[in-house]
Amino acid sequence: MTYLSFAKGVGVSFAMTAILVTGAVLAGDARAATPEEEKGLEIAKEIDRRDLGFGDSKVEMKMILSNRQGESSTRELRLETLEVADPEVGDKSLTVFNHPRDIKGTAFLSFTKILDPDDQWLYLPALKRVKRISSANKSGPFVGSEFAYEDLTSFEVAKYSYKWLRDEPCGELECFVVERVPQYDRSGYSKQISWVDKEEYRIVKVDFYDRKDSLLKTLESTDWVQYLDQYWRQHRMHMVNHQNGKETVLEFQPYVFREGVNESNFNKSRLARLR
Repeated sequence: MTYLSFAKGVGVSFAMTAILVTGAVLAGDARAATPEEEKGLEIAKEIDRRDLGFGDSKVEMKMILSNRQGESSTRELRLETLEVADPEVGDKSLTVFNHPRDIKGTAFLSFTKILDPDDQWLYLPALKRVKRISSANKSGPFVGSEFAYEDLTSFEVAKYSYKWLRDEPCGELECFVVERVPQYDRSGYSKQISWVDKEEYRIVKVDFYDRKDSLLKTLESTDWVQYLDQYWRQHRMHMVNHQNGKETVLEFQPYVFREGVNESNFNKSRLARLR
């Protein structure tokens, strides 16, 4: 499941998270968490808790890129996710492009960290080399889409501080509206505002604000399906960039869970050989 990212992660140290949300690392001195911060953190914990134990998953999808003039192009890719049992370490994900020919074989490997820089590598067939994505480039676009590299890591509670803002309807649902602020270095976002449905704790919408605190992008997730009587996955993600007029849509085929992803593929040295 995603908050913004493709894969939802395992739990984290709640003691560590509590320190973050109380502002001890925000202001350089400790202060008591406000009721709004405590409620925002509890919502984030519940999102995390409901997705624990999925093990691994595979899914094929389409990526549809559109510009301001309405011109579009479509890519086909597959995503594999490996849940990491260690609560202090984030999940791993592997994305491989299958179509069109000029991008076929492009592979992206991501190891989510908590507050340390995420480990990410991109294999570009045209260059025949693996490129490490530096922390300075995390806010850059992923292969020309409106998703940034930092959007493609698993959701880990302690990567953000939280604040509940209000409750309000969101379509046919009732939602919590929660602000989260990145606690890791070099984020391209000053904050993110998310709408979380109260019944299933699915993130149905997120507004992203740039470093100048202006609205940059909006992500809407729809066509939700529940797997294994527990795990919700959206089958459509629509990201709109309000500043450049571009859009990216991800359309997912049915997920497959617990059939055993090839763990050896989650190795940067193997990216060039994936097809």
